[in-house]
Amino acid sequence: MNTVKLNNGIEMPQLGFGVFQVTDLNQCEQAVVDAIDSGYRLIDTAAAYQNEEAVGRAIKRSGVDRKDLFVTSKLWVSDANYERAKKGIDQSLSNLGLDYLDLYLLHQPYGDVGGAWKALEEAYKAGKIRAIGVSNFYPDQLKNLELSNEIKPVINQIEVNPWNQQTSEVEFAQNEDIQVEAWAPFAEGKHEIFKNESIAEIANKYGKSNGQVILRWLLQRGITVIPKSVHKNRMAENIDVFDFELTDDEMNIMNGLDKGESQFFDHRDPKVIEQIFGSDLAELK
Repeated sequence: MNTVKLNNGIEMPQLGFGVFQVTDLNQCEQAVVDAIDSGYRLIDTAAAYQNEEAVGRAIKRSGVDRKDLFVTSKLWVSDANYERAKKGIDQSLSNLGLDYLDLYLLHQPYGDVGGAWKALEEAYKAGKIRAIGVSNFYPDQLKNLELSNEIKPVINQIEVNPWNQQTSEVEFAQNEDIQVEAWAPFAEGKHEIFKNESIAEIANKYGKSNGQVILRWLLQRGITVIPKSVHKNRMAENIDVFDFELTDDEMNIMNGLDKGESQFFDHRDPKVIEQIFGSDLAELK
């Protein structure tokens, strides 16, 4: 598996496995076992997904040495202050049955971000977390966090897919030496992304699927990515993207698909923010 070096010097796999919306815990556990068996070494979960314990059981079942895995979890808005964040970190470690996390993120840019970040910094210094970052932050929020604290985020995990390419947001983070990681790379299949003719034409050239072309396009933009599937054959397909490379013209074709709109919701819409605060562990990313 290819890796990227984060701004604190640690190596992270370029492509990982996410478990968002895998709410059946037995299914989640088996999916993570299958993913690790398929070669994935980056596993991404969150307190909000309510499946950390299943992920932890799968890690133990996998038989893979802990040091060879890169495990990410995230702090939900309900714990976004200093005291609750400290407890939230310990709870995630307990749920996962791990002594440390490789990466821990603030899941949303809301609540007492400064207080929560201080708790993450302390856990990082104590060795509970190897790297700390954020998710769903806009450039101004990211810059404010950088300027207000001692430790810079290593990563910003945001929605990036062909319909919502977030070019300026990606470029800003990369210029700040903050890794971008894409969630929902397939836009949950919206606008028939798996049948899109422009993507299919590229896919046919390489004997690949539309999904594989999308993942390759993201990787060539310097973006790490965490596709999800509960089907082992699809897991194998998603990880099989390191044996071909898109040309500049093909990258431009992909870039031309941008609709410039989230396929989910606007994180700056006051009604969305109210909904996120009002839901303990929402069906929201």
